[in-house]
Amino acid sequence: MAAPVTQCFRRLLTSSRTFSTVIPATASVQQTWKHQRSCTFRDSILACSAAFLQHQQRCTLHTSAVLEWKKAGMNPGPTKWPKYNQVVWEPQKPDEPRRPAEIFHHRANIKYSPKKLWYIASWIRGMSIDEAIKQLSFHPQVGSHTVKEILLEAQDLAVKNHGVEYKSNLWIAESLAGRSSYIKGLRRHGRARYGMVEYKYCHYMVKLQEGSPPEHYYPPPPNHWQMMEEYLANWRRRTVLNGLKS
Repeated sequence: MAAPVTQCFRRLLTSSRTFSTVIPATASVQQTWKHQRSCTFRDSILACSAAFLQHQQRCTLHTSAVLEWKKAGMNPGPTKWPKYNQVVWEPQKPDEPRRPAEIFHHRANIKYSPKKLWYIASWIRGMSIDEAIKQLSFHPQVGSHTVKEILLEAQDLAVKNHGVEYKSNLWIAESLAGRSSYIKGLRRHGRARYGMVEYKYCHYMVKLQEGSPPEHYYPPPPNHWQMMEEYLANWRRRTVLNGLKS
């Protein structure tokens, strides 16, 4: 019954058939008294309608847990990651090499599986920004397009807010995927049975660093000569327990 009453109050607020505030000069005493009484009744109706509308806006009932969670913002995402952009370093000495610029950017509450996004995040670490965007443009997974959008946003912020001269002179120093909230639901099955459904959300965090990428982001596997030297070193480090040198 709340909707018809609200519509009625709104019609009173926006109705063109409102009472005139000007009393004609030829009006009798009875007409003047009726006009004043109608104006008082109108003011009381408008005050009640305004109070009712304010109460209705305050007492809104949401039946969808997903929409309520998104609207309320219960999971704000990584709070410490954007604070790294506010770090102030001490002045450098003349003989020290120039400190490269670092840009931290993230996107919270992505409707995607964190395990799938982790593979994409690990894949582009150590790439240059242009190479990562080119590779993500042809990647078949859906999350790669989201990561591409985040990298383009971070690239624009590097030029606008962090004093990077060339936007192509950046490489991906960190690329992380984290888990956000999981919202559980039900799925109807046959024969009056049901199953559990999880709506997964995740965060993505990226750190861009100015300069050219390193040759090997991950340490390369040792070759057979290095493995042989490590094997001999382990044998030479052996000692006799409770001996003279121990």
